[in-house]
Formats: sequence, C-alpha cells, structure tokens
Amino acid sequence: MLQSSSSALRTLPLKKRICFPMKLTCFVSSVFIFCEFLIYYVVIFQCDWPEVKAGAHMDNGEFSASVLKALFLADTHLLGEIKGHWLDKLRREWQMERSFQTALWLLQPDIVFILGDVFDEGKWSSPQAWADDVRRFQKMFRHPVPTELVVVVGNHDIGFHYEMTAYKVKRFEKLFNFTSGKLVTRKGVNFVLVNSVAMEGDGCAVCSAAEAELAALSRRLNCSLQKQNHSSRRCSDMEKLPASAPILLQHYPLHRKSDAECSGEDAASPEERNIPFKEKYDVLSREASQKLIWWFHPRLILSGHTHSACEVLHAGRIPEISVPSFSWRNRNNPSFIMGSITPADFSLRKCFLPHESTVFALYGAAGALLAILVLAHFQLLTPPFYFAQRLISKHKAV
Repeated sequence: MLQSSSSALRTLPLKKRICFPMKLTCFVSSVFIFCEFLIYYVVIFQCDWPEVKAGAHMDNGEFSASVLKALFLADTHLLGEIKGHWLDKLRREWQMERSFQTALWLLQPDIVFILGDVFDEGKWSSPQAWADDVRRFQKMFRHPVPTELVVVVGNHDIGFHYEMTAYKVKRFEKLFNFTSGKLVTRKGVNFVLVNSVAMEGDGCAVCSAAEAELAALSRRLNCSLQKQNHSSRRCSDMEKLPASAPILLQHYPLHRKSDAECSGEDAASPEERNIPFKEKYDVLSREASQKLIWWFHPRLILSGHTHSACEVLHAGRIPEISVPSFSWRNRNNPSFIMGSITPADFSLRKCFLPHESTVFALYGAAGALLAILVLAHFQLLTPPFYFAQRLISKHKAV
C-alpha cells in the first residue's frame, strides 16, 4: 500500500525533512540563474569578431592603423502603455537587456548601431509615455563611455509617412542626436544614417529637408573621394572627409520584390517569403532606392524593418544585409551582426542570441524533474522493482 504524503513525511528522519527543501531551493535557484543570466554568456561567448585586414592603405594614401569593431541590431520595439502587457514587457525587455549587456561585456565593441524601431508606440505615445519608454530604453541599453551608441529612426519611432510630424521627428532627433542625413565617421570609416521614412518623394516638409541634407552630404563625400590633383573647383571649399566609400544605415530596406530569394535559419518563413512587398511601406520605392545608390555609391547597406534576415545585391555589386529583430517578441531566434571594418574593407558575422524555445524547454525539463524528485522523496512513486513484482504475482494468480 502507498503511504499518504503526510504519513510519509512523518516517517522521514528530521535531518532529511530539513535538507530536502534546501536542496529543492538550490535546484530551482540554479535553473533560474542559468536560464535568466548564465545562458546569455554561454551562447554569446561562442561569437567572435570576423577577421579583416588591418592597416590597409586608402585611396588617398592615408593609412588605417586599426579595425573598427561595430555591432548592428534592429527592431527592439520596446512596448508602450497602450499595447504592452506588463508580463510581456518584463520578459522581452529582460531578454534584450541581458543580451545587450552580455554582448558589451564579452565583445567590447567600439560602436553599436540600432537600425530603427527602438520603440513600438513612438508613433502615437504621449509625452509622459514617451518619457517612460525613454527611461526604460536608457536602462536596458546603458553602455560604458568607450562604447558609442548610435540610433537610426524607424517608422514605429515617428510613424509611417502619413503619421510623421515635425514634432515626432524633432523629439527623436533631440533624444538620439540624430538627423535625417547624418554622417558618423570613426577610424576613417564613413557611416551615412538615413531617415528612410522621409524618403517618400512627395515633397513633404520633412521629406524635402531630409533629401536636402542627404544631397549636401553626398557632395561632401564625393568630393573627398576624388583624387587630390583632380579636385574640381566646386570641391575646393568643401571640408575633406576620409576617402572611404560609405556604409549606408537605415530602417527600411532598399527596393526588392519580396524575400523569395532570402535563405537561412532566420530568414522569413516559407509562407511569408513569396508575399510581395509594398513600396514605401515594406521597402523603399524603386526611385528612392536608386537615388540613394546614385548619391552615395555605398560599399555596404544595413537595414531592419522586416524582422527577418536577408542578403541581396543591388546593381550587381552592392550588398545589403537585412538585420533581424533583436527581440523575442518578434523572433524565436534573435541575433545581431558583428562587423570588423576598415576604410578599405569589411567582414561581417552573425551572432545568435539564446532561443526562447530553448529557455522554455529547459524550464519544462527542470519542472518535470522537480516533480519526480518530490514524488520520489515522499515515496509516492512505486519503485520499478515492486511494480514488476506485482505484475508477476498477478500473472501467476491468473
């Protein structure tokens, strides 16, 4: 006969009755610490910086003495007060905070770029809600002084083109020191930051100002790329920049029909890949894409927005990398891009974060093991020997 749990507990020695809860507590604590803290170190520790030739000579004869180590992530989508459930916020934001802080500690990048949609409800959040979202963002993505954080604007930060206002744009620009055509130059590497939401091409006030900034920046970069002895008169009074073809950073991808040609474990799902993209909503228009390529002749383009990975070639020679979402809310397998970059060369590598399904599986396995241990401790599980013995006795009786 099986004993009841209360009678079984009374028959246990006092020492065992005291030690068992302590062991259970240690077991539960260990699982929790691993799943919520240590797993990020275990996974991200496997990532390392791609190799690139350092000390490369640039076209103008200058010499690059070091490699710029840059991280690129996208679409954090911090939930707001309207659509954000507190538990969803807690879970997703903890995942991103631990991922980001662990990556900073292990990889020590020089600069980090977030490619838009930092907030989920920036397009309609009130001043008070915006301030709360900003406070949480600054806590999650805090960083040491040697590491620089640069943020590009996305449609969820200021709204799609039909929702975008000068107030929302200025609010974002003030927070992140962002402009619609900003140049960031580090270690001789030029990055062009684009407000892709403003590339509508309809002459709206924000759009016109953004295109004017980009056109002026294009002239500066093109003048810097010209040979010293071939500089035209119009470049004579232009401030010289490092003679390095720029890297274009924006939220919307350049124009492509769909994700049909994309592949990899973090590409869009098979049923989503063949869905045609809508211009000026999923991707930039064909005209805006051609304009950016003509203006800047970039050597690399990095974008977000789709939440999935994709690699495409524009004009047969310019690679564009779509960076997947950094949040479990949008992907089971979020990731970021690591780039080793010099003025003349670059090398990229993807670093995956812990899978949400793996963490759930670990909790499930730990819960099942915990239940078995508790039942075995209170002698509520029939030992296999006695179970087999009863089967044999029953068979003989028949």
